[in-house]
Amino acid sequence: MTRRKAHPPSTYSMIDVLLASQTEPMPAAKRVLQLTRMWQGLASIERGQAPTIDDWRICSDAVNLMETLICEMKVCQDSSGLLDDATAALASACRRHRDSKTIRLDASGIQAVRAVLEDYAELLEQLPARTVIQAHRLTEQRIREILAGRKRPKDVEVMDL
Repeated sequence: MTRRKAHPPSTYSMIDVLLASQTEPMPAAKRVLQLTRMWQGLASIERGQAPTIDDWRICSDAVNLMETLICEMKVCQDSSGLLDDATAALASACRRHRDSKTIRLDASGIQAVRAVLEDYAELLEQLPARTVIQAHRLTEQRIREILAGRKRPKDVEVMDL
């Protein structure tokens, strides 16, 4: 008999989706908390003495959330290709980490990830809370699928940090 790996619990439940506002953005305190963590993660990768895997993950989460909002939910567009640039930059930072044990982004990677975070921050202020929570749930579901080996052609897996 083989044991199944338990996946981490979802950040939001279906009840959270149903209770979230269909018209108002997420409460300011939740937006500030989420964005602060993301900006701190990027700052650590840019200038920190020893950026952590968690810093990288929180930036990756922001990029993954934007991908869900753009590709799955189609609530916005990426006409400039910044999403692909940010994804490539974070994958490169992961490879760099494996080689040198330091997580860093190059200059163009910093610009791409920073731009995606700025766009995500703008969306958080405009989108209804329900849409944001649905994006979280869809993103977590997609990550679980990737970890289970059900990848899509555009998926980039760098989970073995």
